[in-house]
Amino acid sequence: MAKRITICAGIDTGKAKLDVAVDGSSEQWQVDNTVEGHQALVEWLKRRKVKRIGIEASGGYEQAVVAELRRKRFVVILFQPKQVCAYATFHQLLAKNDKIDAALIAMCTAAVKTIHPAPDPRLQPFAEHLTMIDQITEDIARLKNRLESCRDTRIQGIWKAQIALLAKSKRAELKALLAAIRQHPDLAARLDLIYSVAGCGLPTAVAVLVRMPEVGNITRGPAAALGGLAPYDDDSGNHTGARHIEGGRERLRRALYNAALAASFRWNPQLKALYARLIAAGTPQMRAHRLRQKAARHHQRRRRPRNSLGGRGASRA
Repeated sequence: MAKRITICAGIDTGKAKLDVAVDGSSEQWQVDNTVEGHQALVEWLKRRKVKRIGIEASGGYEQAVVAELRRKRFVVILFQPKQVCAYATFHQLLAKNDKIDAALIAMCTAAVKTIHPAPDPRLQPFAEHLTMIDQITEDIARLKNRLESCRDTRIQGIWKAQIALLAKSKRAELKALLAAIRQHPDLAARLDLIYSVAGCGLPTAVAVLVRMPEVGNITRGPAAALGGLAPYDDDSGNHTGARHIEGGRERLRRALYNAALAASFRWNPQLKALYARLIAAGTPQMRAHRLRQKAARHHQRRRRPRNSLGGRGASRA
């Protein structure tokens, strides 16, 4: 029997241009990173019977073309830059330009063994909206730091007025985001389920819903890794190093940390007991905080009923 071959392409994304290469072929092409360019790209790929496309994340410049390719039913793999860099290092490919990068991404795409389902396209605009709310929060924190070190009463008044204005804007934007999510009954049900966990406020529930769409369909290990909470080994020979967390989704980890910190002191009996037990056993405080975050993530996962999130049945502690 003839072996079926999936034709793969790679796209190097720039602000203005897209460089395209097909794996196993010397043919390359460049097209504008515009709506018209995306349409021309789709036709070019179809003529070459490309089925799978790899694109390196590039500060958001890739989002429009990724959405268009997925709408046209291409399998699209979004690589992180360090993945492509590691692949190039492994193959000792040192030269770098846009055409070479496109060919390299095509090679990475062909080498992928496991294809994950595309994320729910409804969540992309919610993620951008939530990022804006996070950025407002960061602006408020910066202004509060300025206010704390300021001794001029007139300038203090300016900072306080800006803080109040931003806080009002943050409340309005969160309300608008919640309203947009609740227009989708399935997302609204999922949000309410996450929110039902003791110590999980609405902002945290929204962060979990939007920034971890895999929740309910993965086990606790991958969930902890996505949240940046998985403890990784650091052992070699007779050396046993301290476990440490690394990677994951930074904004999601920050939201979980802030929620777990308050929940373990006041709102969630299970997390309070876990934190007390860790501290009593001599666990360093920050490591106890991280383990508590991981437990909170696991507790939320266990509460997902099969019929709404695809996970196992609800478990109420």
